[in-house]
Amino acid sequence: MKAIEDNNRFIVSVRVGPKGQITIPVQGRKMFDIKEGDTLMVMGDKKRGLALLKTDLFYEIMEQGEKK
Repeated sequence: MKAIEDNNRFIVSVRVGPKGQITIPVQGRKMFDIKEGDTLMVMGDKKRGLALLKTDLFYEIMEQGEKK
């Protein structure tokens, strides 16, 4: 699997397994400090695709939106 990466972003393909699971590549786990047991939010939009966010970051962003 060939990856394109720099200090701020990366692009890599992943394969969906028979149970619908994907593995988050090590580059992504390191960059976003994702560890075993962390909870992620999966958000989807038919036109824009899927996004993953750590749950604590998601709630932090939501709180900022409420303050505006």
